[in-house]
Amino acid sequence: MVRHFGVFQFKKNIGEAQIAECFRTMKAMVGEIPGLLDMEYGPYSSPEGMNDGFTHGFLMTFDNESSRDSYLPHPIHGRAKNVVVPCLERVVVFDFVVR
Repeated sequence: MVRHFGVFQFKKNIGEAQIAECFRTMKAMVGEIPGLLDMEYGPYSSPEGMNDGFTHGFLMTFDNESSRDSYLPHPIHGRAKNVVVPCLERVVVFDFVVR
């Protein structure tokens, strides 16, 4: 399996309704893009304060690297990016193969 996780810092003018729409759009890719098994998300909730301004995180699970590679240029992913990316100030994404 491959985990694809990221953290978002939304622009200051982006409200909760737009944030919810971003994550609904991302979650809707599950079942539509082959090999994308699950997507979870939520706001930062640690008392450590080590989030460096990032406010929300997400975690996607793919069945294998090939599925993740196919997801990246997939048109449904492209449409989701058109909704999400304009709302972001910063983003970090990191993938790893589960060992």
